[in-house]
Amino acid sequence: MTLAADEKIRYARHLVLPEVGRAGQEKLQRAQVLCVGAGGLGSSLLMYLAAAGIGRIGIVDFDTVDVSNLQRQIIHGTAEVGRLKVESARDAIHRLNPRVAVTVYPARLERKNALEILAPYDIAADGSDNFPTRYLLNDACVLLKKPYVYGSIFQFEGQASFFAPTLQGPCYRCLFPEPPPPGTVPSCAEGGVLGVLPGIIGCIQAAEIIKYLLGLGDLLLNRLLTFDARAMKFRELKLRPDPHCPLCGESRAQTQLIDYDAFCGARPATPTAEADEVSARQMHEALLNPTPLLQIIDIREDSEYASRHLAGVRHLPLSQLAARHQELDPQQTLYLHCQHGVRSLHALAMLREWGYPHVKSVRGGLAAYLDEFGNQPG
Repeated sequence: MTLAADEKIRYARHLVLPEVGRAGQEKLQRAQVLCVGAGGLGSSLLMYLAAAGIGRIGIVDFDTVDVSNLQRQIIHGTAEVGRLKVESARDAIHRLNPRVAVTVYPARLERKNALEILAPYDIAADGSDNFPTRYLLNDACVLLKKPYVYGSIFQFEGQASFFAPTLQGPCYRCLFPEPPPPGTVPSCAEGGVLGVLPGIIGCIQAAEIIKYLLGLGDLLLNRLLTFDARAMKFRELKLRPDPHCPLCGESRAQTQLIDYDAFCGARPATPTAEADEVSARQMHEALLNPTPLLQIIDIREDSEYASRHLAGVRHLPLSQLAARHQELDPQQTLYLHCQHGVRSLHALAMLREWGYPHVKSVRGGLAAYLDEFGNQPG
């Protein structure tokens, strides 16, 4: 595969770099990169990979473009609202560089499809926003002996690293053996994110991928790079492989993909019974007619509660529930609500186990309540 005349002009600034040159640019032209997620991280990552002349880019994402995405997901425009993100991203890449081949996967990355999707690619990049996908992508990469370029963001802070046990580095599980308790890490929708932050971290991921494909520079192997936008500071933490890691350690106890939703607590261990939930309207009626026999509890974290909450609702963050649940009355009926009704189901299961029989989760959480009854800030 050689460069066409127009490509020599397009990539002229690469070609004059001694570390890249024509041979390096042709390596990029032969490369295949998979990006899981076409949101904030994926936006800058995908655009710079396309601009660099990566031969084939795969994009995995099942979501559609929402107006609220446009504050940071710059690969999409206002006209793309409502479209599948993979299709919007593909079209943006082709406008930038029509010679890049783009394969789209409008689906959620799951245990049943991850190995098949990942198999043709040289390297994978993490543009996801949830722990089940992150662990799944890491594990699939380890099993297929492919590098995994990690990135994550939250509010004003970001992280990036390069995981590759085949290069004597750790995997994601070496750094985070277990996911955090369900609901203790709010999503971007719940906790917010500075719009430029995913662009910074995504560019770092793109740089690591290009360096790896060219075989130059020092990768973020055995290193975790952290960034604080408020202080405008980078920090570096040294990492090393965990010999006891179940995936890449000496024992290698895990040899196949697992149920990542269950592993990360993304769903209750048992199906939710209808009797375990109440509607937003039932919570509204309880607020209008308070009684000592019933208490409504907001289990969201402090920053979420400070941003918006309902009058007459007690605040007890899920992250503090284990230490403070004795403050609650087991004889009362407890209505628990979070932002969307997921974390409250986990809190319900925890309280039931600790001896609170009259617990209900508010279906759809505060979001469902506000949709139906409007904002009632405390």
